[in-house]
Amino acid sequence: MALEQLTKTTNPKPQDLDCDLVIVGGGIVGATLACSLKGPGLQVILIEAKTLEAAATRPQAYALSLLSGRIFEGIGVWDDILPKISQYHSIQLSDADYPHILQFQPEDLGTDALGYVAEHGVVLRALQKSLADCPNIRWLCPAEVVGIEDGASAVAIRVKMGAEERQVRAKLLVGADGARSRVRHWADIKTRGWKYWQSCVTFKIQHEAPRNDIAFERFWYSGPMGVLPLPGNRCQIVWTAPHADAKALQALNEEEFIAQLEGRTGGVLGSLKLVSDRVLFPVQLMQCDRYIQSRLALIGDAAHCCHPVGGQGLNLGIRDAAAIAQILQEAQHQGEDIGKHQILKRYERWRKGENLTILGFTDLLDRMFSNRWFPLVVSRRLGLWLLANIRPLKIYALQLMTGLRGRMPKLVTSNKD
Repeated sequence: MALEQLTKTTNPKPQDLDCDLVIVGGGIVGATLACSLKGPGLQVILIEAKTLEAAATRPQAYALSLLSGRIFEGIGVWDDILPKISQYHSIQLSDADYPHILQFQPEDLGTDALGYVAEHGVVLRALQKSLADCPNIRWLCPAEVVGIEDGASAVAIRVKMGAEERQVRAKLLVGADGARSRVRHWADIKTRGWKYWQSCVTFKIQHEAPRNDIAFERFWYSGPMGVLPLPGNRCQIVWTAPHADAKALQALNEEEFIAQLEGRTGGVLGSLKLVSDRVLFPVQLMQCDRYIQSRLALIGDAAHCCHPVGGQGLNLGIRDAAAIAQILQEAQHQGEDIGKHQILKRYERWRKGENLTILGFTDLLDRMFSNRWFPLVVSRRLGLWLLANIRPLKIYALQLMTGLRGRMPKLVTSNKD
């Protein structure tokens, strides 16, 4: 079914707007939650501010962890995604001018790959396609949430679609609407964290290297650089630098920019060609004081944000979606009210601590490596040596990066990489 048809045919009539669950935000995280709830059971309305096609046209690409791949396999979209994305079979960590490179290989985990790199549209369109003919999933889009009123037995969401305003009543509202979440704002949920002294310049390049299955994390004194392989001998690069330096990089003419990039990548990719715009965004760490309250829950960037080093951000949101889906399905099967605080607390206990571990891990990496202080330089290079030579430590770090530590959602426990 075409996306235009899907948007039109799934806009329900006003009298149909009572449901079990409303998800605000139809991006990858919100759509993953909806896909996890397909089938008999909960009635779900998914509210997205953009048209489905516009939502799928964002230019960025993401590192997908092994666990995210298994979650997508569990909800039935992986066969659509996998042929259109890249797998990487090596992760290489390097520290500025230090000559020794730490390498992770699939045999360290006994898996076929160490992760994947996918463009936004590939993932979101697969999720949209999977939701197209689900009788228990309805879209409202493009639509804007203009008010939320909570009650003892339901939450009422006022939704504006063009000139028309509708009210949706649900047992539970889930905010999957990003770092500037309006759902979080309306719920008056406070956040903790900080803005870094850095911004990221992200873009795509085409290269001439003979291999295109290596993910690089190249640390430098000013900030890390992630290099992620994409189909067609392309890479997505996330170049972190102090704010003024990042702005200067974005403003350079293409020839000067490529010259600096080739210097930073050490020539490992050969001749480079810029094939996208350079997009600048500031970096922050954020964790909500709470992920839930009665009849409301937050997932993905609405609940937490981390430094992009290691490519963990989207993967945390995908894990949130799988976790809360499991909690809600179990509660529904037991005849429990899915919006009750004690039910939602199970989700918060599961995910808040695990997310905080990754937030702390990425923060430590950035601060340890974006630094010229000699004792810290010695310490981190000793750490790289220990990771390279103490196998249990190396495996632990790799499991943390690939999502294979912590509690696994039931939908992936029977899947094998």
